[in-house]
Amino acid sequence: MIILAGFLAGGKTADAACRHIAPAGGDYTICSFDPASTEIRTYNKDRRGVPYRSFKALADDLRFDRETMVFAVNGGMYHADLSPVGLFTEVGIEKQPISTKAGWGNFHLLPNGVFFVVPGKAGVLETGAFLKAGLKPIYATQSGPMLVIDGVLHPRFLADSDSLKIRNGVGIDRDGIVHFVVSNGPVRFYDFAVLFRDRLDCPNALFLDGSISSLFAPDIGRHDRIFPMGPIIAVVERRR
Repeated sequence: MIILAGFLAGGKTADAACRHIAPAGGDYTICSFDPASTEIRTYNKDRRGVPYRSFKALADDLRFDRETMVFAVNGGMYHADLSPVGLFTEVGIEKQPISTKAGWGNFHLLPNGVFFVVPGKAGVLETGAFLKAGLKPIYATQSGPMLVIDGVLHPRFLADSDSLKIRNGVGIDRDGIVHFVVSNGPVRFYDFAVLFRDRLDCPNALFLDGSISSLFAPDIGRHDRIFPMGPIIAVVERRR
């Protein structure tokens, strides 16, 4: 089941996965899914241990298992060899351990966090809260910074910042719906976080990546092919 996040007074509609909105401070594509009835997974490398690099390579690989990729987005930061920077779990197997160290760049603009999937549910938690929860996710990817932490914007974000970039992120609303968002132009971290908190009603939201933000959303005719990518988050359906 695919759900569109509605923004009209009176609640949500349910006629498509993705929609475009352009509120003050940005222009965005938002794709929303119910993890209770949708298969959301993380991917990085194929059966040979080679990074997928592109949405097409992943989609082609899934066909061998009679599965169809109906949505995908780049799913977190990565090293030069396209391996994940932080925690990465696939089919319950931890492929890369969680990172708690400080450092340079957006990933280390603490607090950072984890997007995870457990049976019938998905979540976003700040890294320390994720560790304390003792979760054993089926799928997980760590990135940073957190955009919204328990309803509060990341403390380092400035409403008048001159750092404007294309960005993508993920948040979970109070009904448990997962919202993936890609900006269609450069935006501030502050405005991006406000979108998740105030328009999408997400108490917790996580930044996934910046200028390389890419989207595969065939229902709106979008298939970005510009950049090789590391981790990928995909929504997959089993063919009958």
